[in-house]
Amino acid sequence: MKVILVKDVKNVGKAGEIVNVSDGYGRNYLLPRGLAIEATESNVKALNEKKKAEEKKRQQELEEAKEMAQKLSNLSLVLKVKAGENGKLFGSVTSKDVEEALKEKGFDIDKKKIVFNENVKTTGTYYVDIKLYQGVTAKVKVDVVAE
Repeated sequence: MKVILVKDVKNVGKAGEIVNVSDGYGRNYLLPRGLAIEATESNVKALNEKKKAEEKKRQQELEEAKEMAQKLSNLSLVLKVKAGENGKLFGSVTSKDVEEALKEKGFDIDKKKIVFNENVKTTGTYYVDIKLYQGVTAKVKVDVVAE
């Protein structure tokens, strides 16, 4: 019996897959519990349309992320922080500081997507990675200067 899984089922498959299961398992377990639906022509066609729509949406999000990465790569941020002698900072520059600086420039990026390659505890120039989408990252130049 061919069924389309609605939810992930352990040792059978993931949601959205068409799998072949025994008749008893399909009729007595998967279908009554709402874990699967029968793989009729109309259900398969609906599944394919849904997959195409998801793929199109994913492509659009990827294009938007690449466009945003291009804009961010050309961006240079200047963060003014309190510093002591020899350019040592009181504290450090965090992803929240970078997020606020990006908001001032008109970019709304979550601080969880901002990744530092090294700790920023002195003044100078640093490069910060911003993960926009799976496989799409942007490097932003951050200049840390003393107030």
